[in-house]
This record gives sequence, structure tokens and C-alpha cells, in this order.
Amino acid sequence: MSMLQKERIEVAAQGDFVLNSKYTVEIGGKNKSYKQIKDIEHSYIVADDIEVGFGNKIPLWLFGFLY
Repeated sequence: MSMLQKERIEVAAQGDFVLNSKYTVEIGGKNKSYKQIKDIEHSYIVADDIEVGFGNKIPLWLFGFLY
């Protein structure tokens, strides 16, 4: 992907949104489960109030480094 290429963000039918028509993202707290997105390939949970990610669960604070 080129440094000048913009990411595409869409509202999703399942999950909260989809990035680049591929990655489904669900946002929630530290106890958010995979129940809503368990059958979706390339799905991730972005969780608040966690220090370290594990598997497909990413800490929300890491997205602050993208700016």
C-alpha cells in the first residue's frame, strides 16, 4: 500500500465498521466478547481498558500512534 493511499472505512452490517473492505472491527470494553463477529474472517475487537492485546483483541490506545 502506498503511503499516500487512504484507508477506506465503511459501516458494517456485523461489527462496528469495516476497513479497506476486508477487516471487520468491533469496539468495546475489556470484557467485549467475540460473539458478534466470531464467524467473520479477518475480524478484530478494539478494546478499551486493556494494556496488552492477545489474539484478535487490540488495545484501543494503540490507535493513538496512528496520528
